[in-house]
Parts: sequence; structure tokens; C-alpha cells
Amino acid sequence: MKTDTLRFGAAYYSEYLPYERVDKDMEMMARAGMNTIRIAESTWSTLEPADGVFDFTHIDRMLDAAAKHDISVIIGTPTYAIPSWLVKKYPDILAVTNDGPSLYGHRQNMDITHPGYRAHAERIIRTLMEHIKDVPHILGFQLDNETKSYGTAGPRVQQLFVNYLKEKYPDIQEFNHEFGLDYWSNRIDNWDNFPDVRGTINQSLAAEFQKFQRSLVTEFLTWQSAIVREYARPDQFITQNFDFDWTGHSYGYQPEVNQFEAAKCMTVAGADIYHPSQGNLTGAEITVCGNIARSLKKDNYLILETEAQGNIEWLPYPGQLRLQAYSHVANGANSVMYWHWHSIHNAIESYWKGVLSHDFSENETYREACRIGDEWKRIGAHLINLKKENHIAVLIDNQSLTGLSHFPLETTDKHSYNTVLRWICDAFYRMNMEYDVISSAERDFSSYDYLVVPALYSASEELLTALNNYVENGGNLIATFRSGFSDEQLKIYSDTQPHILHKCLGIHYNQFTYPKNVDVVLSPGCMSAENTHAAPKGTSITGMTPSRSSAHDWMDLVTCDTAEVVASYDHPAWNRYAAVSKNCFGKGTALYLGAFFGDELLEEILRTYLISTGYPSPLSDKLRFPVILKRGQNDFGKELYYYFNYSDKEQTAKHIGGNGVELLSEKAVASQQVLTLAPWELAIVEV
Repeated sequence: MKTDTLRFGAAYYSEYLPYERVDKDMEMMARAGMNTIRIAESTWSTLEPADGVFDFTHIDRMLDAAAKHDISVIIGTPTYAIPSWLVKKYPDILAVTNDGPSLYGHRQNMDITHPGYRAHAERIIRTLMEHIKDVPHILGFQLDNETKSYGTAGPRVQQLFVNYLKEKYPDIQEFNHEFGLDYWSNRIDNWDNFPDVRGTINQSLAAEFQKFQRSLVTEFLTWQSAIVREYARPDQFITQNFDFDWTGHSYGYQPEVNQFEAAKCMTVAGADIYHPSQGNLTGAEITVCGNIARSLKKDNYLILETEAQGNIEWLPYPGQLRLQAYSHVANGANSVMYWHWHSIHNAIESYWKGVLSHDFSENETYREACRIGDEWKRIGAHLINLKKENHIAVLIDNQSLTGLSHFPLETTDKHSYNTVLRWICDAFYRMNMEYDVISSAERDFSSYDYLVVPALYSASEELLTALNNYVENGGNLIATFRSGFSDEQLKIYSDTQPHILHKCLGIHYNQFTYPKNVDVVLSPGCMSAENTHAAPKGTSITGMTPSRSSAHDWMDLVTCDTAEVVASYDHPAWNRYAAVSKNCFGKGTALYLGAFFGDELLEEILRTYLISTGYPSPLSDKLRFPVILKRGQNDFGKELYYYFNYSDKEQTAKHIGGNGVELLSEKAVASQQVLTLAPWELAIVEV
């Protein structure tokens, strides 16, 4: 979705203030160059303090003050945290999960299928929309907040699941066969006898229930979107603030939502990205999660929440808030909004700090926000609606994520899938190779020179055949261990592994183990361009020193059929097997990573493979992390080159584009000119 202004601001709730200061806050926001606030989604009990009694005093106060200071507003539907009177009215409105019945107090603890919840949610949405529908400075609407099924698994939901299965499998015997329910006498010969799915030991059935729970989220958001659309103007957008798998911060693809499906009811994708800061700030989370957000609508997206001060350990060093903001925009975001404006004085998020601290006074974070706002007023028109054309796509899959949560790698537990995803994606990031993300529902990959398939544990034969065809027709595939292993129901394929993909990969294996005291060793002279039909003539890799790395978490014992060995295992028992292999198949090539190993070796293998297969852009060891390069085309048809220094030491970067202007300093920059970047600093060259 194109926009005419780069949106900068914060979530704001006058309901949380210890005293009246709305006008003062809006004045400070305007002075910081903030032009947008996000309100309402957290405050159902304030908007409807009693059943059928509505009070929009706070909404009106914030809307009036925002108008006075030329600040636009995003309205959130207030349905993700229910009022206590609603629980009193419907005690069974709280979700029953694998851990038993939920208790009131926490947010997002209700059964989103409950008829009473739906009726009251619709009433508050419609009443709110009717109240604010004519307000001119409302930009758009956010549906709910970081929506999931919240593990709802009570009797109603389980009956809905049985109905779903009956429709999908009219023949109950086919259902038993597809899910392997003969094991441990788990057969179900009558739908009326379907047991409580929470107790199943059959991961195929458990995964199918999780897929069903994801479909509840899609249905719920689609339902809300339809209500909001009845009131929204054509110029107003509808979005949702999708979040991500969490390891103390945003990490990878969200396991509880099929975001590609859920986003179909929206105008623009939105995202909440939180990441480490201080010495742990790398920008990798901004990139991998932002790339997912950009992929959902294949368009620019909105950052609806990110940290200002955030958790105590996230307080940014000087310069980091600004670096983070530009990193979002360089990735294709059209907004940066903080959660939230001021720090809260009570309850669970008291120490998740906003732009302002508890004393509401100006601080270093606020002053740095002012710098961002001032710069965006001046150059924002050059930054919005950035379009990116990448040669690499990374395919992601909900069901594989679910599968590897049930059958995890040795030490990565529930994050197995996202650990593999981040292993590959972070290597590309450090090497300054930008990539898109695509859904496993896609079948045409021809617009990309390289397709990366991390840990595609669950895949239909149709998808695996499409991957084979992609390589045969000239594509270059990079696949990892645990790919092509089971079908859509997590039922393990019973023939040559990896199923179907062994054709394009030129390998097979039937054993795997956890590596103990095993090194992965690169084969000298592997992947030279002379042996690769996809590489341009005269290209070769020279001077490559054989490298090694300790294997960890997983290793396939791969036998190369037509593939060449790129790396093998340094171990007396396993040294005859390939750890990494490369194969020519049809017009294309395929690289298989059969083990988990260190980042440096991974980067060396990826870089060598890309060069040997004629990667169409220059790859330089001199331009790599902590210097990060992001590129795209702006609304003026100009190419933007963002150079970021993600370190506390001065760095240099040679400008790889043509002659241009550095937008922040307004100084001319020549092609190949060396740029000096101070710690946590950036440069933006427009060519």
C-alpha cells in the first residue's frame, strides 16, 4: 500500500495516565516530528464499563488533541482484552487450554469462537465505529492485537474440529489411515467417540488441531475486517499488528497464525518487531521479521510496534534508536511506531518503558526521536514506498514449524524450525544479500534465481515436485536437513529420503544422528565454476582455504549419487558421508546442507555456491556485517543505498552504486567513494 507520508509515532492511551496531560503529550509528539498515534485497542473495559454502557470520553479527548496538533490516528478494535463483567456474564468465555481453564486477569485468554464473546465484540466494534466514522484524521484501523487462538481447546472448539475433520475426510477409515491411528490403538471408528484431542500421542493429529486453531484466527480476523469495512472510508486502511515467534524478543515465523492467509482480509500488513539492543543489536530481527511482513501482501508494510526504551536491558545506546528506525524503513516499512509513548505506572508492563520515562520529562530517547522526526520531515518523501527486487527467496511453512516443535532438533526445542530459518537468513544478512520470503502455498518460483528451503519437514508431493521442476528448469535450490521428510499430516514418507527431492539433490540417506565430536570439513576445490554449467565462463573460485566447523544438533549421513561432496564429516565412523553436497540437475543446481554447523563455514559455502552459479550481483567480503547494505527504488525512480554501521567502532564502506547524493548530509557521493560511518551511524545515497 502506497502512502504519501512516512508515519512516525507511538501507541497512546490517555486511560493509563496518572493525571490529565493529553495536550502536553500531543505537543511533545508534534515537536518530535511524530505524525501518528495508535489508540483504543487495549481499553474495552473503559469504553464499555458496564454491559451496554458506553463511554468514549478518552477517545474523543485524544482525537480532539490529535487534530489540534496535526496528528493522524489509527484506531484499534478493543477486543483482545475482555472486561470483567463479560466474564461474569459468561464464565465459559475464558479459553480452556492444554493447561486447563484460563483465569481472568491476563489479556488474550478468551475463546474467540464463543458466541457471547462474538456478540459483545461485534457490539463494541460497531458502537465505536459508528462513533468515530466521520473523523477525518483517522488513517485506518487495526484489527484486534497480535491475535492468536490462545490455545482454545474446550468442548465447543473440539466439536468444531471434529466437524472440520468430517468435512475433510468423509470416509472415517481414510482419516484413520492418513493419521496412522492404528498406533497404540488410537483408531476412531465413530465421530461421536472422538476423544479429547489434548491427550493425543499422535503428533499428526495434534498438528492438524494446531492447523485448525490457526484457521480460527484467520476466520476471526476476516470476520472483524468485514464489520470494519462497513464503516471505513475508501481512503482508510485495515491492518493487524502481526507478531513473531518469541525468544525474549521477536525471533522468527509465528507458529500460531497462518499470516499469509490471515493477511488476505487486510489492506496492508502490519508488524510488531522487538529485538535485542545495546551490544546485542545486530538488525537481524528487523530484517528477518520485516521480510516476513513485507511478504504477506508482497508490498510495503507498517511497523505498528517496536521498542523505544523497552525492556530494561533494551535501553538503546546513543544513535541506536535512529539506526533502528532507518533499518525498518530500508527494509520496506512505511512507518515506525513505538510501544508506547509514556512508561506505565502500574501493572505487568510497568518496566516495558516507552519514549518517555515515568517522570514524563524529556530524555535521551525522546531527543533522539526528535532527530528522527526532523530528518523525516526533510527527506521522508525520498524514503517512503521503497520497492525491492531480490534474487533470493526463502520459503517458509507453518506445518513444518509445527512438525519440528513435536520432533525438535537435539537442543533447539520448540524453536527448531525458526533456529534453522535464522541460521540461513542471518548468514545472508551478514553477507549483505537481501531476500524475500514466500509462502509454501506458492508453486511458481520462476521469478527468483535462488530458492532457499529451510527445514521443510512437512510437504506435499505437489510442493516437492514443484521444487524439483524449479531446479530442472534452471533454478538454484538451497535445501537443509529435515526437508521433504513427511507429508502434510507429518506422516513420514516411506521411500527414498529426502522424498522426491533426492532427484534434484542427487543424494539419498536413510540414517541420521546427533553429532558428538564431529567436525564438518570443506572439500578443497569444490564448487568450482568450471564444473558448474550454470556459471559464466571463465569464473572460478581460487585461493579458497579448506575450512572446518563443529557439527551440532543434527547430521544426515548423506550418500552422493550424482552430487559432488562439498563438505564431509571428520570422524572415524562417519567420514564416508557428505555433510554438504551440490548437484547439477536439468538446467539448474541444488545445494544440500545435511548438518548444522558454524556460521563462518556456512557463509563460505553459501558465498562459494552463489558465485559458482553466477549470482547476478557482486559479492564482496569487504562489505559484510557489521556494515549492512540495503537497497531499493523510491517514488522518484531513484536507487537508494543504505549503509548501516551495526557496531560501536568506526567502519568504512565503499559505495557500490553510481554517483549520487547522501541524503542526510546532502553531500555528493561518487561511485566507489569510501564512506566513513561512525558507531551506530548510517548513510543513505540516492543515485
